[in-house]
Amino acid sequence: MRKGFDGLAGIVRDELSEDPMNGTLFIFLSRSREKLKALYWDRDGYAIWSKRLERGRFALPAEAGGVIGMSELALLLDGVSVRVLKRSARWARAA
Repeated sequence: MRKGFDGLAGIVRDELSEDPMNGTLFIFLSRSREKLKALYWDRDGYAIWSKRLERGRFALPAEAGGVIGMSELALLLDGVSVRVLKRSARWARAA
């Protein structure tokens, strides 16, 4: 969790093969899952947000495949384990 703006942007570019300036919020967790950093591009520069838990650990959904939505992020930050939650099937327009 020592990396700053350029280090995290480099991970996004080199290891995830993503553009860190595309507006996506990229989440990084420490090995102990007690610390979280979020990197995103905010119109004219990078922004980093971080959170350290005093007790407990962050729990990511097991089947997320590295991608979570805003509702899962809110639950993650609130300390809700999204591993046990199941999203109901919803209607979606055919592609």
